[in-house]
Formats: sequence, C-alpha cells, structure tokens
Amino acid sequence: MTSYVENETDVTFPFDCKALLDRIMKQVMEMENCPYETSVNLLITDNEGIREYNKNYRNIDKETDVLSFPNVFFDKAGDFTFAADHEMDCFDPDSGELLLGDIILSVDRIREQAKEYGHSLLREFAFLTAHSMFHLCGYDHMAQEEAALMEKKQEDVLQRLNITRG
Repeated sequence: MTSYVENETDVTFPFDCKALLDRIMKQVMEMENCPYETSVNLLITDNEGIREYNKNYRNIDKETDVLSFPNVFFDKAGDFTFAADHEMDCFDPDSGELLLGDIILSVDRIREQAKEYGHSLLREFAFLTAHSMFHLCGYDHMAQEEAALMEKKQEDVLQRLNITRG
C-alpha cells in the first residue's frame, strides 16, 4: 500500500495526515476485500484551490469539501475482479499496485465542517477521506439507497478505527 500526500497550503494539522490516510486506506481495502496492494494520492488545498479543480475537471464553479478522481471504473462497486483483465490501465507497472485514484480535500471546509458538526479536525478529515475512498472503490450516493450504503460504510470505517465524534 502506497499513499502520497501533498499539502499546497501553509496549514498544519495536529495529526499526521499521511498516517491517517494509510489507516483509512488499509481499513477500507480490508472491508472491501481488495486482493491487491493499492496506491492513492491525496492533495490538501484551500477553498480557492478546490473551486478551481472543481471548475476545471467537473465544470462546477464552486467550492466543495472533497473531490474524488477514480482511476478505476467498477462494473459493480467494491468488486475488484475486473482489474486483472485491465492490468495495463489499472496497475503501476513498477510497483504492481492498483492505482485507485486521487483525493482532494479543502482545509477550509474541514475546519468549517468540524466546527459546524461539533467534532475534531481529525474526525472531519477522516470522514471526508473515508467518503472519498469509497468513491475510489466505485460507490456513489446519487440514489437514496446508494447514499445509505455509503454512509453506513463510512461510519463502519470510523468506528473500527475508533475515530468518533467529539
């Protein structure tokens, strides 16, 4: 498992962002029974930065809390069986790792939402990271039942890692 974290802001968190990403990645991959070693990139930016990414890549000219850019497109969410047939597209030729994709987080929204929901920066960062990891595994929340499944999975990850509200 490999993760890369880049922080393009001058904000520092009271926890190790890469270590937290690694814990969440490991838990999600175990829960999803992923048979491969994986790789994920995480970029931490501010509201202005995430708005620009949202505008350029999704044609939505507004800020958001998290963006997910999957490298793998699942026939069925969480079903990794197709990957072997798409080795050239999905795997790093040097490491052999499944390249899941990229996550972009807004530090401004992490702060705002932690305050709004009355929990720690760690909890909000972890929640958004878990949310995005499930997007990278093919899950979405466009329909009500999809949203309910994704919310349950996110909460399961945080509970298993003992990252609670408060």
